[in-house]
Amino acid sequence: MSAHDPVVVAGAGQAGLQVAISLREDGYEGPITLVGDETGLPYQRPPLSKAYMLGDMQAESLELRAAPFFADHRVELLSGVRVTAIDRLARRVALSDGGSLEYGHLVLAVGVRNRVLACPGADLDGVFTLRTLGDAHALRERIGTIRRAVVIGAGFIGLEFAAVAAKLGIAVTVLETAPRVMMRAISAPMSAFFADKHAESGVTIRFGDSLARIVGDGRVEAVETNSGVRIEADLVLAGIGVIPNTELAAAAGLPVENGVLTDALLRTADEHVSAIGDCAAYPNPFLEGRYVRLESVQNAVDQAKCVAARLTGKPHPYAAVPWFWSDQGPLKLQIAGLALPDDESVLRGDPASGAFSVFRFRDGRLTAVESVNKPGDHMSARRILAAPPTVTPADAADESFNLRAIAKALG
Repeated sequence: MSAHDPVVVAGAGQAGLQVAISLREDGYEGPITLVGDETGLPYQRPPLSKAYMLGDMQAESLELRAAPFFADHRVELLSGVRVTAIDRLARRVALSDGGSLEYGHLVLAVGVRNRVLACPGADLDGVFTLRTLGDAHALRERIGTIRRAVVIGAGFIGLEFAAVAAKLGIAVTVLETAPRVMMRAISAPMSAFFADKHAESGVTIRFGDSLARIVGDGRVEAVETNSGVRIEADLVLAGIGVIPNTELAAAAGLPVENGVLTDALLRTADEHVSAIGDCAAYPNPFLEGRYVRLESVQNAVDQAKCVAARLTGKPHPYAAVPWFWSDQGPLKLQIAGLALPDDESVLRGDPASGAFSVFRFRDGRLTAVESVNKPGDHMSARRILAAPPTVTPADAADESFNLRAIAKALG
C-alpha cells in the first residue's frame, strides 16, 4: 500500500474512528472514508447504561469528535450506510446505499450485535436490549414510567442497568443461569461482593434460574421462569451477551471463529484487510497466544493505533495490557489483565471496607488484578502486568508491600 492509497474503515464506532484519528496523527495523507451504519456522529457507548440512562449526560456529550473534526482532518464520514460486500480481488466494497468504494487497505471495525431473546413474548412492547444510542434513548424514555423491571443476565450491562433502575426506585429482579454474577469476567470473591452490594441496594438476583416466557397483552406484564416462578414486570431488559459481526468477512472468504481471525499485527488472511475492536479475534500474549476477542474501549483504541502505525510504516505486534471497567452504582470495578477461571485468587484489602483488590495468579505468575474503588491498585497493576513478573502471591496478600513503588520503578 502506498502513502496515498485510500483507506476504508467499515464501522464508525470507537475503533473505527480511532483508526482515522491515528492515521492522521501518524502523518498519513491519503483518503480516509469511515462507513457507519448508525446515523449521526460516532459516540461513546459506555455511558449509555449509566450516566446517559440517569439523565446526567445528554446525547451531544457522547460524541467522540465534533462535526468539524471530519472536514478539518479530511475524513469522509458516511453515516447511516454499511458495507455489504467485499471484493478482495478488485479491492472494492459495496455499500448499502448502492454505492461502492475502492480501497488500498480495508479495516473491519464492524463490532458486535446483541443476542436477542428467543422465547414466547419476546416481541412484546417493553422488551429491550441496550447497545446503541437509539436503544438507550428508547429505554430512558420508558424507565421513568415503570415500577418493576426484570433483567435477563447478570453481566456488566445487566448489572449497570439494575443499579440505575434501583437508584430510581424501581423494583429490579435479575435472572442469572450461572451461580454467580459476572462469572466469565471476575473471580468468585469479587462476584460475591457485587452480589451482596446489589442486594443491599434492593436488587433481587435469582441464580440458577432462566427465562421461560414473557407474558402480557401486547405489553409486558410479567415473566415466568423455568423454575415456575412468576415475576410481575413492566419492562424486561435482555443482557444475554453479544454476537460478533463476522458475516461480511466470512462472505469474503476470510477465516472467522468467534470473531474475524487476525495475526499478531491484526492482519486478516488478506494482507490488505485488517480487523480490530469487538469483532476481531487475535493471538493474545497474556493468554499464551490463544485467540481472544475483547470488548473494551481500551482494546478498540489500542488496536486502532496499532493498525495505523503499521499502515504508516511502523509495524509492531499488538501486545497492550487489556483493561476494563464497570460502574455499578457507587462501585467502580476495574480489571487489568486476563485471568482464566482456575487462576488463583489472592485478596488484598478488606471487602467490608468497600475498597479492595483481587490479584489473580497462574502457576505463580500474575495474570490479572480486579479492583473495586481502588484506582491506585488498578493503575499499578497495568504497569506491573506490562513487565516481567515482579509480584508474587505473598506480595499481593501483604498490604504493607508497596505496589506503587514497584509500578513506578517499572516506568
